[in-house]
Amino acid sequence: MTIGVKQPSIVLGVSGGIACYKAVELVRLLVKAGCSVQVIMTRSAMEFVTPLTFQTLSGHPVASETFNLTQESEIGHINLADSADLFVIAPATANIIGKIANGIADDLLTTVLMATQAPLLIAPAMNIHMYENPILQENLRKLRRVGYHLLEPAEGFLACGYEGKGRLPDPEKIAEEVQRLLKPKDLIGERFLITAGPNREPLDPVRYLSNRSSGKMGYALARAALRRGAAVALVTGPTALAAPAGARTTQVTTAAEMRAAVLKEFSTSTAVIMAAAVSDYRPVMRADKKIKHGKYPIELRLEPNPDILKELGAAKDGRLLIGFAAETEALTANAAKKLTEKNLDMIVANDVTQEGSGFDGDSNIATILDRTGATCALPLMSKDDLADRIFDHFLELKKPR
Repeated sequence: MTIGVKQPSIVLGVSGGIACYKAVELVRLLVKAGCSVQVIMTRSAMEFVTPLTFQTLSGHPVASETFNLTQESEIGHINLADSADLFVIAPATANIIGKIANGIADDLLTTVLMATQAPLLIAPAMNIHMYENPILQENLRKLRRVGYHLLEPAEGFLACGYEGKGRLPDPEKIAEEVQRLLKPKDLIGERFLITAGPNREPLDPVRYLSNRSSGKMGYALARAALRRGAAVALVTGPTALAAPAGARTTQVTTAAEMRAAVLKEFSTSTAVIMAAAVSDYRPVMRADKKIKHGKYPIELRLEPNPDILKELGAAKDGRLLIGFAAETEALTANAAKKLTEKNLDMIVANDVTQEGSGFDGDSNIATILDRTGATCALPLMSKDDLADRIFDHFLELKKPR
């Protein structure tokens, strides 16, 4: 996953707590996402995880001592402060939060923090009673007032034996927030209605008709829009995916349910992206009881579902409408036909017979066509990268001509 042309530089501060082990996975995720990660560890943190672990995953020496001549010559705390596009502290203990809130710079981590002008993201992790302590809470309010970004701790079983709020958020959630903060906010003011996933049309109480859509493309679009500052209403069919943080998510099953949810959100949206693989047909009759195995063939009669995309195309009233076309032949011809017939502004087409472009994968090979006649064929890339390319094209299409 590539966040941008320039490799973002992340300085990750790791303070001493049992949650240090989660910071190891966070480094792996950030490096995988295309970030350069420089780790600063406090002395306490090194009691839980060795610097070598972070060095191996990040590819950079770990900084820990302000007055270590070797480290200072190789890294330099001012260079660290200046190089950061984003500063992250995970886990952030009550001790380090108190130091930051009160301007104390008595080790390398707090010294670099005092010198940096980069945005700061803090992910607290501690015992529930420490987190509820009024002094700690006042320190957090102080950090928010000066513009620092804070993630709420997760709830659950804590290492100290208590259960409650205080767990470090999952590394995936922290990495997602990092990407949101790094993205340019060029979609502020947009309210996207995005659909995702398949539908399930019941045949009987245990069987249904569906397709192979995983919902990954629609969810990638929702994440990308949120990172770039947009509001998102996500209407999704059944998937195994976690709802994107910050999206207003509606779960549906059938195409009729999806249509009802889409029409409910449509009036407040500025743009619509129909990435769902909506079922074209549904059974005419649904059996009330399980259809039993028998000796003879059975006939299954189907009727067409409502064409949600065409319905929106007839009522879009200035909204930009983007559709998808999963094809097995005549890719651009079929996509161009759909673009015209559904009154779309843009369509994203992919040949699902190509390796890397099929259902349920993390990558895609797409061609974008728009109402101006422009065609843009894109190479194999992750669905997250494709989502950003779609929004780049969206912004170009919105420019006055």
